[in-house]
Amino acid sequence: MPEILSLTPTHFPDYELLDSGGFMKLERFGKFITIRPEPQAVWDPQHKMSHWESNAHVRFVSKSSSSGDWKKLREMPDQWQIQYHIRTQETEESKKNMEHLPSIKFRLGLTSFKHVGVFPEQAVNWEYITESLRMMKVERPKFLNLFAYTGGASLAARAAGAETTHLDSIKQVVSWANENMQISDLDNIRWVVEDALKFVKREAKRGNKYNGIILDPPAFGHGPTGEKWKLEDNINEMMKSVMELLDPHQHFLILNAYSLGFSSLILENLVRTSANAKNLEIGELYLKDKYEKKLPLGAFARFRSAMGK
Repeated sequence: MPEILSLTPTHFPDYELLDSGGFMKLERFGKFITIRPEPQAVWDPQHKMSHWESNAHVRFVSKSSSSGDWKKLREMPDQWQIQYHIRTQETEESKKNMEHLPSIKFRLGLTSFKHVGVFPEQAVNWEYITESLRMMKVERPKFLNLFAYTGGASLAARAAGAETTHLDSIKQVVSWANENMQISDLDNIRWVVEDALKFVKREAKRGNKYNGIILDPPAFGHGPTGEKWKLEDNINEMMKSVMELLDPHQHFLILNAYSLGFSSLILENLVRTSANAKNLEIGELYLKDKYEKKLPLGAFARFRSAMGK
C-alpha cells in the first residue's frame, strides 16, 4: 500500500489562504481579498467575521446550495488576473530565478457559483504534469484534460510542449479557458465541448492514445445535451475507459475527487482495478492558512511509467 501523502502548493505569490473556519474561507487572489463559503471548514476561524469584512474586498452571499451574489465591501473590478510560475525538480538556481520559469495566467471573475476561476490547490498537479512531460522521451507528447474547467492543467501541459486537448461540457467555461491560454501567450490547445464519458469512449474506439491524462470530475454534473453525471455511479466506468487511452509505454495519469466521503483509498482501488499502475501515489490536496489550519480540498491518485524507455 502506498503512503498517503498530504500535498499543498509551496510557492504561489498571487494566492494566499488568510484564515478559515465557520464554514467560510478568507482568501487573497492577487491584490483582492474574498470571503467565500467552504463546507469543510467546520472549525472556528482565528478572527471574527467583522475583522474579515474590514479587510476583504468582496463577500459571496449564498442564495442556494449552488448560487448566490457577491457583496462588494471595498472597490474592486469584476475581473482581474493572476499568474503562477511553474516549478519542478530542477536546479536550485532556476527555482530562485522566477523569471526563467514558465508562467501561466488566469483571468479571474466574480461568478454566481462562488468560484473565481482557479482552484489554487491544483498547482500541485500542474507541477506534476510539467515534470512528467519533461521526463518523457517523446517529441510531442499528447495530453488530455477531462472536466477541465478554466484550464490550469491544460495551460501547464501546453507550456511544457504537449499537444493538449481540453474538454468540458460547458461552452462558456471552455471560452474562459481559451482566454487564459491567450493571456498566457500560448496557442494551439484543442477545445472540446462534450460529455466526457462519450468523448473518452469514442477516442478509445478510434484507437487514440495520450501520454498524460488528468480528470477532476464533479460530484454531480450534466453534459451539453443533458447527459447525467454522478461521481459514485459513473467513475468506475470512466476509469476503465480512460485507461484504454493511455500510451502503454510512456504515460502518467492524475485522478482527483473533491466530494465529501470520497477518500484517497477509494481512488487507489479505482486505479488498481483499472490498470497495472506503477509508481502509484495517493493522498489529499490541501491549503494551509496563516494560522496553520489545513483545509482539505480533495483526494488524488496519480501514477506514471518509468520515463525515457
